[in-house]
Amino acid sequence: MPHSRTSHRRHPLPPLVGTGELAGVGEEVWIDVIQKMDEVYADLLQYEVALEEKNARLEESQQFILGVLTSMSDILVVCDRHGVIEDVNRSLVDFTGRGADELRGTSLYDLFADEATGSHARQVLAAHAGEPIQDCELPLRGAAGAVVPVSLNCTPRHDARGRPLGVVLTGRPVGELRRAYQALRQAHEDLKRTQQQLIHSEKMASLGRLVAGVAHELNNPISFVLGNAHAMRRYAHRLRSYLAAVHGGAAAAELAALRRRLRIDHILADLDPLIEGTVEGAERSRDIVDGLKRFSAIDRDEQAVFNLAEVVERAVRWVCKAAREDFKVRVELPESLPVNGSAGQMQQVVMNLVHNACDATAGCAGPRLLVAARVADGNVELDFHDNGAGIAPGDLPRLFDPFFTTKPVGKGTGLGLAIGYGIVERHGGRLEAANHPQGGAVFTLVLPLAAAAG
Repeated sequence: MPHSRTSHRRHPLPPLVGTGELAGVGEEVWIDVIQKMDEVYADLLQYEVALEEKNARLEESQQFILGVLTSMSDILVVCDRHGVIEDVNRSLVDFTGRGADELRGTSLYDLFADEATGSHARQVLAAHAGEPIQDCELPLRGAAGAVVPVSLNCTPRHDARGRPLGVVLTGRPVGELRRAYQALRQAHEDLKRTQQQLIHSEKMASLGRLVAGVAHELNNPISFVLGNAHAMRRYAHRLRSYLAAVHGGAAAAELAALRRRLRIDHILADLDPLIEGTVEGAERSRDIVDGLKRFSAIDRDEQAVFNLAEVVERAVRWVCKAAREDFKVRVELPESLPVNGSAGQMQQVVMNLVHNACDATAGCAGPRLLVAARVADGNVELDFHDNGAGIAPGDLPRLFDPFFTTKPVGKGTGLGLAIGYGIVERHGGRLEAANHPQGGAVFTLVLPLAAAAG
């Protein structure tokens, strides 16, 4: 209701001279009285406006609360201290098939499936008087007499002075919770399968990049073994000829001449180095294949102490075999860096970092990467510092996000760093990226040293 504060009408002044008690009252007194009346009237107008504003806000709050209660999917019951229902929401009306007016004033315990359940609910509420109750599963009687198990939560309510007024019950049918849980579990399983597929896909992509390097790595020991085998075959043929002459009863002079011609003494002296070289080549091939198997295996739960220095050296060697000839890597590591976890997974992380450095330095003169380690506070810190163009400041915060890549379309999946980041976190470490003060990018891999090495 609008009011005007500037349209007050001045009251006519009473006569200055009259009869009775007002006689002798001056004009100044009446002017002061009228001013006070105007001030009181203005205050009343302000109070009325403020009251209307508060009433409007109160109505908005009531509408908001009503809207929330109406849209709640969980059932809600407000009771007094004696269990008499004071209010309900639409979900309970739909659940029971009874109107809100019909439910108000009835006993809370009449909502339960039978008298025994109602009595049990009464005992539970009495035992937890003044305390909240969570996830108490009890059957309620739904529409058409159906018995539905409901997970109930109970919260006490109080007045402004803290005196108990009753309780508020909320609940959801257990069937809905189970369906929601099953859906969540299914989504979690799907996510795990997708994650495993992504990790496997990234590993296969890494293996594909390294086929040439591993083949070259295997070619050396296999060629060595093959060459030694051919030499031993020739030696075996000469030894058979000499032994045939010995067993044939040849004269000593003839045997001595045959021994010199067939170089039997040289063969006997060369057999041990040939055998040792063959065994060494076979063991080298076995180690390469073993490392390849460890890298390609899905060993997420493997927990063993391994030498990180060996993993780094193997990863660098494999990447460099398949990389450009001008890409040089210098490794400055101690002989032993024992850490706990999966050697295969950590090799995948290191290979990805080295391969990224190779790509980042593609346009540089004399592309190089320095891999150095330091030990501090029970951790090993590996720095991978390249001499490339560095990382754009806008890309640094997103560098480990899945599917984010700075490479051209078709050149990168955007998963290598993201998967590596997760692997390092599962090993209790961290993976960081920054621009080096001297130029280029530096990735820092931090892992806790194994307890035995602490």
